[in-house]
Amino acid sequence: MDLSGLEEKIGQTLHNKELYAQAFTHTSYVHENKGKQVELDNERLEYLGDAVLELIVSEHLYHRFPDMSEGELTRLRSRIVCEPSLAAFAKGLHFGEYVFLGKGEEMAGGRNRPALLADVFEAFIGALFLDQGVEVAKQFLAKIVFPHIDDENWLVQITDAKSMLQEVVQQKGQGTVEYRIVDVKGPAHDRQFDAEVWLLDRRMGHGTGRSKKEAEQAAASMALKQFQTQN
Repeated sequence: MDLSGLEEKIGQTLHNKELYAQAFTHTSYVHENKGKQVELDNERLEYLGDAVLELIVSEHLYHRFPDMSEGELTRLRSRIVCEPSLAAFAKGLHFGEYVFLGKGEEMAGGRNRPALLADVFEAFIGALFLDQGVEVAKQFLAKIVFPHIDDENWLVQITDAKSMLQEVVQQKGQGTVEYRIVDVKGPAHDRQFDAEVWLLDRRMGHGTGRSKKEAEQAAASMALKQFQTQN
């Protein structure tokens, strides 16, 4: 597996090439090549990378924002390690070009599918951690991820679930989504809003947040997951 282009882009030599090949191997490729000498798929590395990513990002946020509360840190972290953000990082590194896919997944446009790219990004972090340790993983994230944390416009654009949901609905020709605030709890200084998103008289998702916008975004995220499950 030729990773020289990727090594040049991230400024890091990748030692255990077999480990990285596994990180870029989708389960569809393994299923279609049973009986052959094929690397394991990337699901276990994805599991590990998810934990490594959350730990390193959490540590960075803890030191970067000493005045933030636990809740604020948790919400910010969730915006950084969510599927749209991770997919964007993967696209920026052209990870889709390296993925081993089954024919069916290839034909379905898997190389550009956000969920797949986000999983590959986590698997790559897992491989990097096993190959060279946590400090190198930190260096990688400091170069690829951390610069975006202070860019509020980038975070909003990438994680705008409402816009993404409307785009999906329009592509399917299913109409316009409707958001409803169904409950408001707590005192004025600490409100919690409950929102629902509806499409064609059917509730597609619900979410909570400390503002109407945040609750609606959470509801839209759940609706997007529903669409991904159906497809």
